[in-house]
Amino acid sequence: MSDTLAPKPDTSATAGPTLRIKGLRKTFDVSPPFLNRVLQGQPKVHLTAVDDLSLEIPKGKTFSLVGESGCGKSTVARLVVGLYRPSAGSVEIEGLDLATLNSRKAMAPVRRRLQMIFQDPFASLNPRWRVGNIIAEPIRFHRLVSGEKAILERVADLLTLVGLSPEDSIKFPHEFSGGQRQRISIARALASEPEFLICDEPTSALDVSVQAQILNLMKKLQREFNLTYLFISHDLAVVYHISDDIGVMYLGRLVEWGPAREVFAQPRHPYTRMLLDAIPDLEMSGRARTPIAGEVPSPITPPGGCHFHPRCPFANDRCRSEAPKPLRVGTGEVRCHGVEEGRLPASLRPEGGR
Repeated sequence: MSDTLAPKPDTSATAGPTLRIKGLRKTFDVSPPFLNRVLQGQPKVHLTAVDDLSLEIPKGKTFSLVGESGCGKSTVARLVVGLYRPSAGSVEIEGLDLATLNSRKAMAPVRRRLQMIFQDPFASLNPRWRVGNIIAEPIRFHRLVSGEKAILERVADLLTLVGLSPEDSIKFPHEFSGGQRQRISIARALASEPEFLICDEPTSALDVSVQAQILNLMKKLQREFNLTYLFISHDLAVVYHISDDIGVMYLGRLVEWGPAREVFAQPRHPYTRMLLDAIPDLEMSGRARTPIAGEVPSPITPPGGCHFHPRCPFANDRCRSEAPKPLRVGTGEVRCHGVEEGRLPASLRPEGGR
């Protein structure tokens, strides 16, 4: 294997967070066309996809965002990678605020260190390009290797690294299975020698057995190259397998976050508990379960106060009128008036807390 693929030293014990998000907010203008609004007397309409989100991801760790479809997970991923600009707040990569980078030239060094693995391997690879050219594109763009022979050797190393053959470089994407295409996507992401990967549901389009192979590959690569992951998923079983920390989102807000094992063993927020109750109880433990009731409200006109209150069996008048603030509980945080006031059932109360 070439020197460019040498494992990176583990500096996670001394380095600060790779990613720090502060008060992140993203609002989209979803108004009808101007002429329609004038003729029909309609006001502008805005959709808040991400609302006051703050989190940190230590170097070499995996932070997973989970939640139902439409909760804002993928919008966070696109904000972090720079595809969207935040309406408010900041996204800092090792202290550098991405919102201050206003040109392609300024973004280029950051983009080399920050790569994204997309959800659909059938759509994220150019069907007209051979695999070798797909993987070589970041190498050529960032001028990481000089000379065509060295680039081809680098591509061969990357294909071998993700469990494919160097001979696969002359094939087209349609000649591969879904799992193999996602391996190609991972190889392309690694081609620029990144330090941080945003993984937007990278296994959701794959069969269960193939999902396990891709997750094991990602964990192996993280150990070898000290990579940091922001992992987006709606599948709690996948999240449990790969995460160090978990954040639960609902209608654009982070309602709970903490170490993965702690969140799974003792969820604080009623929404987190309902998500976990939706997982089949294969051990048949007889644990009481609360099925998720109702539907996700429209993000254009979200409920006042706590967004989850129309579906929460423990909501009171305060929940309907006042948005909860982040509350430090144990080694994580939760946004819930019920936790703060100590009126949730014992199964939802923090240990030794309210």
